[in-house]
Formats: sequence, C-alpha cells, structure tokens
Amino acid sequence: MSKIPVGVLGATGMVGQTYVSLLVNHPWFEVMYVAASPRSAGKTYAHATAGRRHLDGSAAAKNSLDTGGIGELIVEDANDVSKALAAHKAGRCTFVFSALEMAKEEIKTLEESYATAGIPVVSNASAHRWTPDVAMLIAEVNHHHTGLIPIQRKNRGWDKGFIVVKPNCSIQSYTTPLWALMQKGYEIKRLIVSTMQAVSGAGYPGVPSWDIIDNLVPYIGGEEEKSEMEPLKIFGSINNSGILVNAAGPEISAHCNRVPVSDGHTACVSLEFGEKKPSIEEVKKIWREFKSLPQEEHFPTAPDRPVIVREEADRPQPRKDRDADKAMAVIVGRIRPCTIFDIRFVGLSHNTVRGAAGGGILSAELLKHKGFI
Repeated sequence: MSKIPVGVLGATGMVGQTYVSLLVNHPWFEVMYVAASPRSAGKTYAHATAGRRHLDGSAAAKNSLDTGGIGELIVEDANDVSKALAAHKAGRCTFVFSALEMAKEEIKTLEESYATAGIPVVSNASAHRWTPDVAMLIAEVNHHHTGLIPIQRKNRGWDKGFIVVKPNCSIQSYTTPLWALMQKGYEIKRLIVSTMQAVSGAGYPGVPSWDIIDNLVPYIGGEEEKSEMEPLKIFGSINNSGILVNAAGPEISAHCNRVPVSDGHTACVSLEFGEKKPSIEEVKKIWREFKSLPQEEHFPTAPDRPVIVREEADRPQPRKDRDADKAMAVIVGRIRPCTIFDIRFVGLSHNTVRGAAGGGILSAELLKHKGFI
C-alpha cells in the first residue's frame, strides 16, 4: 500500500515536532509538506528545528533529519494556503495536521481557509472545539462523531475539505475510563477532578522556569472550564446541525494545577454513580477489558490496552508510566472507595502523545478507516 502524503502546520513547534517524529515510520502516512511561521519559512526543516526540542530523540527520527528525508523539506509559510493547495494538487499533501501556535481567532480563520480550499484539517488547536458542527474526537470514545463531517460540509458548502479537532490534553486521563463505565450501563452523575499538568502542556510561550521550579501553580487560564465542558460534547449526540451536548451530565468540578513534570498529566478523580453502582472489582474488570474500534481494527497508533490498571499503591507516576503502550494508554491506579462519592482513582496520560500528536494521528487513522481521507 502506498502511503498517504500529509502535511504538518506548526511543524517547528513542540507538538509539530512530535507529529513529525511519530510519523517517521508510520505505515499509512508520510510527511511530505511542513509549514510554520514566516520566520521559519524558506529554511530546511532540519535547520528550522536546530537547537529546539529535538523530536523524540529516537534513532528513526534523527536518521530522517540527518540523511535527507524530512530534514531536507523546505518549510513553507503556514499562513499561505496557496502553497499547501499547490502541494495538495501535486499529490504531496492529502490533508494536514494542525499544530499551529497563534491567537485562537487566527487559527480558526486559517484552518477554515485550508478546509475551504479542499484540504482536510486534523487539528490539535482549541479554536474549533466548541464550533457546533466540528467533531471533537477521542477515537475510542466517540468515533461515531465522524458522521458530523457530511453535515459540516453541507453547512459550509465544502466539497472535500473538513475540520476535526482533538480535545484538551487535560481530560485524556479520565474521559476514556469514564466512557468505559458508561458503556456498561453505569450512569455517572458527577465527579470532582484535580489535575497535575506537565509543563510541556503549556504550549507557547510556555511557563517561565522561575515560576515552576520548586513550585506548583494552582491556576491554568481557561483549563478548568475546558475540563468541565469538553467531555459533555464528547459524550453528546449528533443532530441535523451539529453536536447535541450531553446536558444531563456528568456534572464535573475541576481544579487544574501546573506542576514541575516534563510530560504526563495526572488526574485525581472522585465520582458518584447513579442508582446502579459497580463494585471496585467490577470497575477494574471493565477497564481491563475495555476495547473499542481502534483496537478491533488494529489502527497503527492505537494502544493494545486503552486503559491499563495498576495495582501498586503508589502508581501511576508520570516518569514510570507515561510511555506505556506507545504512550497512548491511560494508566489508572489507586482505585478505591470514596468517603463522599462512590469511588476514586488516579489517571495518567502522556499529554504530548496521547493528548496531542499521537491522538491526532489516531483520529486521522479513524478518518481513513471511515473513508474520509
């Protein structure tokens, strides 16, 4: 099977480099177009990323830069859609991954310009997460939301282009475990979640080292609102105009903190079920056995086990557990009764892989499987 040529917008940033790294040996996709800010345009990709966080440090990624490959691609200006369209027509860019780092409204307008030009966009940015006709995908949870794409195209008069987005990285460590329980018929009424979020999730311009070393910052602008609302869209249903948000719940109260961890978002969750309440052992069994479409169809980036249960009293831990199962699994532990609600647990996910580039690639694999790319 010949590989599908893809582009990466914002390719010189941290998430953009992670996309490139994960796609180096991907069996379905091949990076043939990279774009970034005007200051990087015109340089080779190897030159434009020199001195920055170097991909994932893997031998394959370094070899691709050192021996030609992706490193020799010329970085284009991401604001110039005509360059991407020319690559699209030349068979070098079937669709793009968006890891753009600019103002939200600028991203929104630019991504729409790509889709209008007929280039599908798989976005890591937050700009379109609450656009009613844009699907916000976690492939194991709401893969059926790809059915929103024809509605989006009809609404906007687009023929081949479309936009799908990923949710916020902070919700990855508990949304899939919640969904697994809901799929087994257990209503989740409400939960309280406290997140400890890695500095790599701060995006541009990041967190000053003086603020985070030997410290914890108990505020991340807009993060608590995203944590409380985005799962309701993911758990929602499709109507004729877009996503019908699941207003029935669960109710979520979030506390979001920035901590001195390089990668890996941790969430401490206490949740209350409806009338039907599983035992602790039943909860563990559901999580251990949970599989979804990406596992059933063996998508290349999908983890074999979407939820991994740890029994040790002091796990999960970011440094020890974030890379489990291609860094795409959610690791859960400390599953125990709650003195206020019903159960409590700790969840962990790799924010720049599962929560960003890896999750975006998995969404693209889902879209290929569904016939949209």
